[in-house]
Amino acid sequence: MKSTMGIILTGGKSNKLKELAEFRSNAAVPIGGKYRAIDFVLSNMVNSGITYVGILTQYNFRSLMDHLGSGKEWDLDRRNEGLFIFPPFLSSEESGWYKGSADAMYNNISFLKRSYEEYVLIAQGNCIYKMIYTDMLDFHIKNNSDITIAYREMNDLPESELSNLGYLNTDSSGRVIDLLEKPKDPRGLTCSIGIYIIKRTLLISLLEECVAHGDYDFVKDILIKKLGVLNVFGYKFEGYWRNMNTVLMYYKTNMELLDAKIRNELFIENGKIYTKVKDEPPSRFDEDADVKNSIIADGCIIEGKVENSVIFRGVTIKKGAIIKNSILMQGTKIEENVNLDYAILDKNVIISNSINLKGTIEWPIIIEKNAKV
Repeated sequence: MKSTMGIILTGGKSNKLKELAEFRSNAAVPIGGKYRAIDFVLSNMVNSGITYVGILTQYNFRSLMDHLGSGKEWDLDRRNEGLFIFPPFLSSEESGWYKGSADAMYNNISFLKRSYEEYVLIAQGNCIYKMIYTDMLDFHIKNNSDITIAYREMNDLPESELSNLGYLNTDSSGRVIDLLEKPKDPRGLTCSIGIYIIKRTLLISLLEECVAHGDYDFVKDILIKKLGVLNVFGYKFEGYWRNMNTVLMYYKTNMELLDAKIRNELFIENGKIYTKVKDEPPSRFDEDADVKNSIIADGCIIEGKVENSVIFRGVTIKKGAIIKNSILMQGTKIEENVNLDYAILDKNVIISNSINLKGTIEWPIIIEKNAKV
């Protein structure tokens, strides 16, 4: 896909992830023991041969920029092409904050204009999936499509989550005939997964027209309004896909990584998922440690019991502690005789001796970063 450039949208401010996104963007939320959400879409682009990638950031982007660095881990620290990060900027005329996805792309339209690639692949930064985009591009070209939208049947998601997605309907030829963004009453299970392919010159033209009319959202003000004018086709994706835009979906996604079939699809098939490398020693397990069906990252010291949990780098779990159905982020310290069930602990949390915390699968307890309980 040397003829294709990539744009990753990291989204605006949202309270649906609560404390998990208070000091970081949704795309920078940690997952799976050592990854960040953005690692998946960025790795998918690199594995597909896309080496010219722009990332449009908005709120709380410091940790995201720190994680991405120069793009070395994704082989994007290049003299030509490579990784470009576009945070919002302040000016004398505007506030600097992007009003929406179309506005964000328009404010960095020079990135599009100075490129020579024919196509642009636009994707969200907080979605967990593995996809080589070549087949989608071939589908786009074969159908002479102006815009191609990837979609999926969401029959494995809770009904409550469907209103956070975009409903999509196609005719027998695959052309999109109906598109609704985050409807309160979803009409079905067919939903957009936030991946689009469009010609670069057409995108530039649509963005300029959109902003000239005072509009700012790519889906609502371009895709939906132009649905009857442009050839918009839907490309069906049948693999694993999750959008971590709520606490429930964040918890569910991490727990699903304990499934060997899902781990194989995400981390082994069709290329690796790359992330920022940290030099940590191997994890150490005490003779009394008892670990079942869990992910344990590097640098951990495990002396207690861990079951059905995701444990990030550098976590310490002392004797007598019982951790079940929980997510413990980097640097967390669990003292003796602690009992955790259905809990999400952010980075560098300390849980004191004999503390018991128990949530539910629908409402896991969240302990914010650097807290001491």
